[in-house]
Amino acid sequence: MIEKRQFYINGAWVDPIEGRDYHVIDPSTEDPCAVISLGGQADTDAAVAAAKDAFPSWMATPPAERIALVEKLLEIYQSRGEEMAQAMSLEMGAPIDMSLASQVGAGTWHLQNFIDAAKSFEFDRPLNDHSPKDRIIYEAVGVCALITPWNWPMNQVTLKVGAAAIAGCTMVLKPSEESPLNAMLFAEMMHEAGFPPGVFNLVNGDGVGVGSQLSAHPDVDMVSFTGSSRAGKLISKAAADTLKRVHLELGGKGANLIFADADEKAVKRSVLHMMQNTGQSCNAPSRMMVEASIYDRVVEEAGEIAAKVSVGPASAEGRHIGPVVNATQWQKIQDLIQKGIDEGARLVTGGTGRPDGLNKGFYVRPTVFADVTNDMTIAREEIFGPVLSIMKFETEEEAVQVANDTVYGLTNYVQSQDGARCNRLARQLRSGMVEMNGESRSAGSPFGGMKQSGNGREGGVWGIEDFLEVKAVSGWAAE
Repeated sequence: MIEKRQFYINGAWVDPIEGRDYHVIDPSTEDPCAVISLGGQADTDAAVAAAKDAFPSWMATPPAERIALVEKLLEIYQSRGEEMAQAMSLEMGAPIDMSLASQVGAGTWHLQNFIDAAKSFEFDRPLNDHSPKDRIIYEAVGVCALITPWNWPMNQVTLKVGAAAIAGCTMVLKPSEESPLNAMLFAEMMHEAGFPPGVFNLVNGDGVGVGSQLSAHPDVDMVSFTGSSRAGKLISKAAADTLKRVHLELGGKGANLIFADADEKAVKRSVLHMMQNTGQSCNAPSRMMVEASIYDRVVEEAGEIAAKVSVGPASAEGRHIGPVVNATQWQKIQDLIQKGIDEGARLVTGGTGRPDGLNKGFYVRPTVFADVTNDMTIAREEIFGPVLSIMKFETEEEAVQVANDTVYGLTNYVQSQDGARCNRLARQLRSGMVEMNGESRSAGSPFGGMKQSGNGREGGVWGIEDFLEVKAVSGWAAE
């Protein structure tokens, strides 16, 4: 049993003031794998105080020096990638090969992109060529609470910590209590990189406790949260009394529009994207919308592909999906699969229960539903598991109308060889991101959504700007 009860506050590992034990569960076995402490108000207050004390000097540190520390962090992060992959695989169930390549790799990608963006960012610039006495200064927001999820841990930790550090903010990180080990390892890396005491602090806790305390704390200037839309609403309400800035990266119900002229790999690409990370991605293409003329063929193909997706322990090497994170998520997914059956969707493959041969562990059968209509629960709610819903459309206009008929607006997808159609749909689909024909977004592209998928953007220059205030100065003296 791994024991990690301490918090990282003001440059040192310290014992909790109001800690209580919490067991981290290995979702592959359902057995406890670690014990951490969940903090209380006194622990939250201590971390915020350390960040507040460190803020003036960190904000005044030249950007080049802040960037250099993030470069050192990246170097250390890459050298300890195997260790980080093992931690995430154990605590949240990502298969070890996927954990090393994608989960750890996401952190490398984001830190490098922040470094690249920051080196050309003008933190202090003239308003324009015609106003020499007007100056625009980008200044750190202040003390930031960073609340991160369990599904893509290092992806989200690096998106927040990297941007906040370069912007000159100090921070308190509260990782998910379901997957805290990776964040504690990351804190070791921050310490080794040489960030000044108080710039980065970590307190473990749950949403009701430390999460709510940070959201309402009068000395916290900004909350950056990634998680469910339900939790995002609670955080917004808690933050309202102090009018702090709130950045939210929330749920999604991505529509994936497949037209008759889609390339031959479109269906396979789409199904495997849906199943990646066991469906536990907010930008998963969970609503496959298919043009009527190819509907029957696509349903058959999607079912065959999903049926071949293997499921197994996170510790096993190879290409497979692991378990979902915990018993609560497993039961929620089972209930939604049953709801799909009860409401009349056609079960193509998968269904309730564990896959054959897996009697222990939070494993879910890769599931595909066809003949889904937009009023069904599985078409409306974010399932957050390996469950794909297939719907039929007759016209492009109908596809857009149904795709946009959701409270979410994170990522939508288009599969078509008609470039003009793709561009037209990209403008019409109401989401923060649109991916077409399997083309991933490039380095430095912003990540974020519309509607109840949140606000703000993460990654690259947009991610840095989210942690900055804009100060307008007139009467600037020539130097």
